[in-house]
Amino acid sequence: MAEGLYLKQVELGPMQNFVYLIGDQATRECVVVDPAWEIDGIADLIAADDMRLTGVLVTHTHQDHVGGHLFGHDIPGVAELLARHPTKVYVHRAEREFLKGFGSDLVKVAGGDTLQVGAIPLTFVHTPGHTPGSQCFLVDGCLISGDTLFIRSCGRTDLPGSDPSEMYVSLTQRLGALPEETVVLPGHNYGGSQTTIGAEKRQNPMMRFASMTEFLQVMGGGRVGRT
Repeated sequence: MAEGLYLKQVELGPMQNFVYLIGDQATRECVVVDPAWEIDGIADLIAADDMRLTGVLVTHTHQDHVGGHLFGHDIPGVAELLARHPTKVYVHRAEREFLKGFGSDLVKVAGGDTLQVGAIPLTFVHTPGHTPGSQCFLVDGCLISGDTLFIRSCGRTDLPGSDPSEMYVSLTQRLGALPEETVVLPGHNYGGSQTTIGAEKRQNPMMRFASMTEFLQVMGGGRVGRT
């Protein structure tokens, strides 16, 4: 990792979510990726490491990543964190409408946009498929992949807002084009805490289909309308 990069992975909640802290050790600025489940614990970790929260990055707006009601759980998330630490929230513009109540604190981003966290540059990578506005974050040779790419699998494409065709393009063209040594840090602990793009291209069946037609035969053939 680059000198001065602060990067932490924390597993939280019954769905084995990974929350990430990314920052600059020199300026003590950091952002948090997908804060949910244990907001007090996240805030306490930021304070214990003497970091200062300057933003929230959202990979996608499912409740287990941003908070809300899901499967009988009332999940604390972005709103509860901002009540303690007011800051900007960065969400892909395709999912702006699904985050309510943040007003001017909500920043709409697109693929290719960049953000400086102190002196640490971060790039937004739009990877639709699991949701229309799913996005990953590239920082210093690491990819925070959300629910787009897991170890030996990928995010579901049978949910409202999913699109299997988009997922195929995201996996094979957007992520598959990254350097093979890129470290992949997924959104859930579904088989481990990290992998590489090269390992997934060789061993992940979701990245080894010869064509979109074959991929769709397994994953489904069309967009599922969001409700």
